[in-house]
Parts: sequence; C-alpha cells; structure tokens
Amino acid sequence: MTSQTSSAVDVPEIDERPMKQSLWRGWRRLCPNCGSGPVMKGFLKTRDTCQVCREELHHHRADDGPAYLTILIVGHLMAPLLHIAFVRFRPEPLVLFTIFAVGCIGLSLYLLPRLKGAIIGFQWARRLHGFGGPPS
Repeated sequence: MTSQTSSAVDVPEIDERPMKQSLWRGWRRLCPNCGSGPVMKGFLKTRDTCQVCREELHHHRADDGPAYLTILIVGHLMAPLLHIAFVRFRPEPLVLFTIFAVGCIGLSLYLLPRLKGAIIGFQWARRLHGFGGPPS
C-alpha cells in the first residue's frame, strides 16, 4: 500500500472588499466599487454596469430580499407605535388608520431602494453571484 500525502491546493489570493463601505455605498444607491456612479436607473431598476468605473452590476440577485427586509423593519417600527398611539391617545379609527397608512407607505418607499442597494453592496463585497471576478 502506498500512502498519499495531501498537499495544499494553490488558491490565488483575493483581496478583501470592505463590507461596511460597500453596504454604506449601496444604502446611498451608489456603486459599491467606486462609490460615484448610481446603481439604480429608476426606482428599483438596477443598471447593468456602473457609468463611472464600468463595474458589472447585472450579477446581483436581490430578488425579494429588499421587500422582506422592508416589511420586517416597517412592521417592527410601526406595530409598537400603533399600540402606543392607540393606548395613550385613543384617536378616531379613521385618523389612526390614515396616519399609520401614510407612515407605512412613506417608510416603505424610503427603505425599499436603499435596502436593495445595500443587498447589492453586500453581494459585491462577498463576491456572490458572479461578483467574484478578478480584484479591481
């Protein structure tokens, strides 16, 4: 019997991409690579490439993640506020509904594109879904 020794496979070194910086740039809806070019070309439509650094952005797989996170955040913020408003102030039902409906819609519209940008930044920093090309 021959014994085989396992040798380490040579893996090319890949530099780390800064997570916090990528998330912040994504939150601001900017390219996670350069921080200058816009990621979005509409409210939620993502550009295929950055206009400034030509980083390919079409690889992202944000899918339903931003919507789930938006619902999670809005629900956790508005539910306690709704309870406090109902218990302390006892407003008319139509007033309560109107205030919280406008609040939920406004907060959702604010968070949704920012969370999508942050998820794209996260995927870029972790080299997920095709963002794992050669270091830039």
